[in-house]
Amino acid sequence: MKELLDLYLAFFKIGCVNFGGGYAMLPLLEKDLVQKRGWTTMDHLRDYFAVGQCTPGIIALNVSTFIGYNKKKLPGALAATVGFLTGPIIIILVIAAFLTNFAHLEIVQHAFAGIRVCVCVLILQAVIRLWKKSVPDVLAFCVFLVIFLIMAGTQFFPYSAPAALLVIAAGVFGIFFGRSDAEQKEASAAKEKQEGH
Repeated sequence: MKELLDLYLAFFKIGCVNFGGGYAMLPLLEKDLVQKRGWTTMDHLRDYFAVGQCTPGIIALNVSTFIGYNKKKLPGALAATVGFLTGPIIIILVIAAFLTNFAHLEIVQHAFAGIRVCVCVLILQAVIRLWKKSVPDVLAFCVFLVIFLIMAGTQFFPYSAPAALLVIAAGVFGIFFGRSDAEQKEASAAKEKQEGH
């Protein structure tokens, strides 16, 4: 029960300060769940974000559910999900109750402008962290470049490429390349062994 409460409170805290959506949440998750608590690793966190991107729902909520499930199965998934949702629901209800009365004030508009800048920084930080681990070689960079060009080019075409389809295509490519790369390494190791004898 204590672990479920810990999950709830950890994601409640993250949900209360998660401005900017899923990718802005990455630095918070890394600091709290990877470095401080040791509940997951950065590799697993990147995998959760990849799967969360191509599954229905909000990325941040999906990632919370995945981490909770990994920690304590279904009860953990529920605790993390409800914990993540509680804070934003309270904040949104408070804002909804008062925003219409104060949204026109210059000080409130300046505050939101400052928050938007901070969110951009958090998302950029998440991109840099993901880049360092996810694009380690030339082939990975080529995959990144192709997908980036497809996404950037969709604004010039009448039809846009679904993000989920691109994630799945990149996953299939990774499976194919990983298999062929492993086969090449095995063949190279076998050849070196034969030459050694």
